[in-house]
Amino acid sequence: MSQAARSPSSPVAGLDAAGVVDAIRRELRDWVWLAVGALAVAGVFALLLALSRIPGMDSAPFWPIGFFYKGLVIHVVFSLVIWLLGVFAFLVSVATLRVGGEGARAAPLGRIGQGFVLIAFPCLFAPAFFDATEPELTNYIPLIRHPAYDVGLILLALGVLAPVARLFLNLPGRRAAIPPLALAMSIAGFIYGLALFAFAVAGTLLAERGELMFSRELLFWGGGHLLQFVTAVVLVTNWRILARRSLGKRAVSDGVFSIAVLIIGALAIPAPFFYSAFDAFSDAQHEAFRLLQFGIAVPTLIFASSLIARARAIGRPSRLPWRDPAFFTLAVSLALFALGGVMGFLITGSDTRTPAHYHAVVTAVSVSSAGMLLTFGLEELGRRPVSALTTRALIALYGGGQFVASIGMFVAGGYGAARKTPTGVGSLDAVAAAGMAVHGVASIFTILGGAAFVIVAIRALSRPAMVRSISPLGRD
Repeated sequence: MSQAARSPSSPVAGLDAAGVVDAIRRELRDWVWLAVGALAVAGVFALLLALSRIPGMDSAPFWPIGFFYKGLVIHVVFSLVIWLLGVFAFLVSVATLRVGGEGARAAPLGRIGQGFVLIAFPCLFAPAFFDATEPELTNYIPLIRHPAYDVGLILLALGVLAPVARLFLNLPGRRAAIPPLALAMSIAGFIYGLALFAFAVAGTLLAERGELMFSRELLFWGGGHLLQFVTAVVLVTNWRILARRSLGKRAVSDGVFSIAVLIIGALAIPAPFFYSAFDAFSDAQHEAFRLLQFGIAVPTLIFASSLIARARAIGRPSRLPWRDPAFFTLAVSLALFALGGVMGFLITGSDTRTPAHYHAVVTAVSVSSAGMLLTFGLEELGRRPVSALTTRALIALYGGGQFVASIGMFVAGGYGAARKTPTGVGSLDAVAAAGMAVHGVASIFTILGGAAFVIVAIRALSRPAMVRSISPLGRD
């Protein structure tokens, strides 16, 4: 090939560069498909969980033995872990376009990662239908004891790592400052790497003791805490995107945003050293990981307070754009995060107050992710926007239902309702029973909202792409 043909200014090079951008944009679409698909799988298992509560269902033909807890594991893994990691991978890929653009390096890594995640899907959910498997409701990453499930977790971890590695490969050599979105995803990717390292260290230590096959709770404890730092960065990034879309650039201080994500990253750095600073898997190490997580509240509150202050400066609450789906999503997410934060500081003991706090905070991330994908995400993909009314309605069901459900569960826990049981109530008094009843009814609205999001997102993704009217690098 001639030198002219290899020149960056030649038509061939221009077509190659455009092909890189188009390839990553198609990859963005498929990350959304994988994230939404994870929620769809979780929805199917939610239905199967409901069926498993029918008396005598365990003895029905072809029904797996002891399915309830197996189904619960799959529902949690797909609705929380895979869904949010899919959103994370989408944002990481958008950030790669921001920093790499037409010259993005290692573009195929994203597709390779998606292949790993796609293969992980059946590896993770198939063991739920095997009679000989045993579920284990470990914190952060519940599991089913089966080799296929272990392979699925490894493939999932590597699949998400691939676009993260590509982002880091595209950071060197930039003359301009790193855009805020790319900065946030770089920090989240760094924390994700620390989480995988923590899993590896814990696995090695347990294997040396001959306890790897029996102590999965210890395996996932440290890295699981670090994954919460990743979702914290995703949350504040979603808030930034939603605020800028609905209130304009003046509603967001990128300086405050950068400080918040840098603090989250700095707080995560000591975590892997806990394996050497404390006796391995001791109570002191366990408590160190637990206490470190509370630090996430500081940077998230800093950025949330900045957003609220700037929104108030724009006008009175009645003058804010409540009909804008991005702003409505932002408000619901902030409310859920505030509720979960208050609950977190009020927890004493181990009962349903713990999952009440956790579900409120995680749903704050999930709601913000759903709203982000239906607004910013569809625009990045060149898809037609979903109607504002539809988006507001499903966010209200999804977020509002969980808001009430968490309150009901928290009240029930205060009166002794046990966690990780089919009902959580058993023979408890009337207040606990009423709290769990409220939780159950409100959860129906949450499920309806989640199902509506999946249906709306699938319809939006299935439409043909529009001609893009913005630059190939998008807006940050």
